[in-house]
Amino acid sequence: MSARRLAVVPAAGSGSRFGQATPKQYTLLAGQPLLAHTLAVLCAEPRIDQVWVVISPDDDWFEPFGFAQQAWAQSKLRVLRQGGATRAESVRNGLAALDAQPDDWVLVHDAARCCLPAEALARLIDELDTDPCGGLLALPVADTLKRQDKDSRVAATVPRDGLWQAQTPQMFRHGLLSQALAISSSADITDEASAIERLGLCPRLVRGDASNFKVTYAQDIRLAAALLSAGQN
Repeated sequence: MSARRLAVVPAAGSGSRFGQATPKQYTLLAGQPLLAHTLAVLCAEPRIDQVWVVISPDDDWFEPFGFAQQAWAQSKLRVLRQGGATRAESVRNGLAALDAQPDDWVLVHDAARCCLPAEALARLIDELDTDPCGGLLALPVADTLKRQDKDSRVAATVPRDGLWQAQTPQMFRHGLLSQALAISSSADITDEASAIERLGLCPRLVRGDASNFKVTYAQDIRLAAALLSAGQN
């Protein structure tokens, strides 16, 4: 039996840096909640078998928005009300809930990356499907980087050669990722690749897309709306 591909979207955060009463993932964007755009692109990829969204146990927003009734959600979307206090906890809980084999692929994607191009998602699957480790979408760092001192002055210019900015999805085998997250502290893990690296492995970098940015602040909504509008035209 061939390996399946399962997506996990941790969406239990409150979006504290977003600065609004509505959780970031439910902010309206182009007429739909931000989270709907994120889930729709994953569900639309024919090689992804299921999409699991991990929300907080006390989330009062998901059902009223009617995600499960959307046409793109009918055969693929699954909801897990076991979101944790951290992203890593939510991902762990999602992995535990999956009816998955160790060799099944898991694609973990940030709920707030709502402008993921279908082409970038397909490229990730194409390049990693036979990879022994797995990997992630990422972009080479283009800007000059500065390290600050304690007074918020420039302490040094950091060489950017070989530096990449991590994106999601990050795609690894279910068994390997479960093992990596089980032995890592949630406080120390900011993404799945860093957990895999702690096993001594080297995830593959797959070129992502600048539009696949993470909505973090309220002003980011305008950029996301422009990107989504451009993609629909």
